[in-house]
Amino acid sequence: MKVILQETLEGVGHLGDLINVADGFARNYLLPRRKAVEADGRSIKAFEHAKRVAADKAKKETLEIESYAKKVSAVELTIEMQAGKDDKLFGSVTTKDIAEGLAAQGVTVDRRKIQLAQPIKELGARAGRAFSLGYRRWRR
Repeated sequence: MKVILQETLEGVGHLGDLINVADGFARNYLLPRRKAVEADGRSIKAFEHAKRVAADKAKKETLEIESYAKKVSAVELTIEMQAGKDDKLFGSVTTKDIAEGLAAQGVTVDRRKIQLAQPIKELGARAGRAFSLGYRRWRR
């Protein structure tokens, strides 16, 4: 029986694979657990359509990320926070702080698109990765 996998299964195949399996394996395991759907003309077309939609969405998101990265590339950001002994901050610099600092400079960014490799808890200059693409320099 031909099936389209709905998730990656070790030893069987990956998400979206069109595979041929034993009828019993499909009827007793894959189909009842919704790990696969039977591959008929309709389900194959639906799956290909979903794949195209996902690819278009990913392409659009990548273009959006690249445009944000270009906007932010020229920005140098300084965030003021209280610090104690040995230049340790009271608290840490969060993505919200960075997003607010960027907004103050006219660059609107969703804080969920900013990634910090680790929390910033000390004074000093840092390079931050933003939007999964491009590198920025953050100064505190």
